[in-house]
Amino acid sequence: MVTVWRNALRAGVVLACLSVVGLAAPVPASAADGFATELSGLPDEFSAGDQVSTLSAVVSRNDGGRCVKVRWSMVLSVRGLRLDQVKVDRVEDSGSFPLQIQTEGDIARLTDRQLDPGTLCPDRTVTARYRVAFAEDIDRGRVTLAAEAYDANLRLLARQSVTRNVVGLLASEASATPEPSGSAVAVDPTEPVDASAEPTEEAVAQVPPAAGRPVAGATGGFGLVQAAFLLGGLLLFLGAGLLLKLRQLNRASRGGEADLGGPAYERARRTGRWGAARR
Repeated sequence: MVTVWRNALRAGVVLACLSVVGLAAPVPASAADGFATELSGLPDEFSAGDQVSTLSAVVSRNDGGRCVKVRWSMVLSVRGLRLDQVKVDRVEDSGSFPLQIQTEGDIARLTDRQLDPGTLCPDRTVTARYRVAFAEDIDRGRVTLAAEAYDANLRLLARQSVTRNVVGLLASEASATPEPSGSAVAVDPTEPVDASAEPTEEAVAQVPPAAGRPVAGATGGFGLVQAAFLLGGLLLFLGAGLLLKLRQLNRASRGGEADLGGPAYERARRTGRWGAARR
């Protein structure tokens, strides 16, 4: 009984080790010898929007072996954009080709559910076509496409990857530089200027005003009309002040006469009468 438990324990340890190794083992590290894959039809950069780019993945064989069937898998990774902003279709002459899609973070794998209709033989090729489009709300980003060709037993035959920039409509308009106008005229600073020449409206509009000099017709400027109003207000203020001053002087003189009891000749006459009575 103890021996049975020991054997079971050993078997369990071996299976656990194999499971760990199987989980840690990477995707096939290297491609098979004698196979090669190329990606063609790629633009220099992808444009976001309604523009659709058609690219081809071609696998060839030159080792002289037997013919094999091919299953394609496209690995898509993005940076600066999201996977839901990318649309990829696998197409054949008969129409769309069914795909199995797996995503993890910014990486998606699109694998054919069926083997490719073509057969890969020595000195012959098998081609897969993909239509790629990007959403119009993309500003700028990068995309990496890796085409992998497998045989019917999922053995990696060949792999090829490319990276391209994705440019949105806003980024394209911002990067566009305006061409210089052909009507521009170069001015020679050494050429004398005729002071008697009458300036045109266009020249006046282009030349900025000098510092401290008001612009005619500009809002908030200080012209002759404003100066006249200011001068008139100042004169009115001075005139009113003079009138008030004269009125005060007139009142002061009248008050002095009332305190003395009338005019001087009346005061002298009254003094004489009282003097005569006393004698």
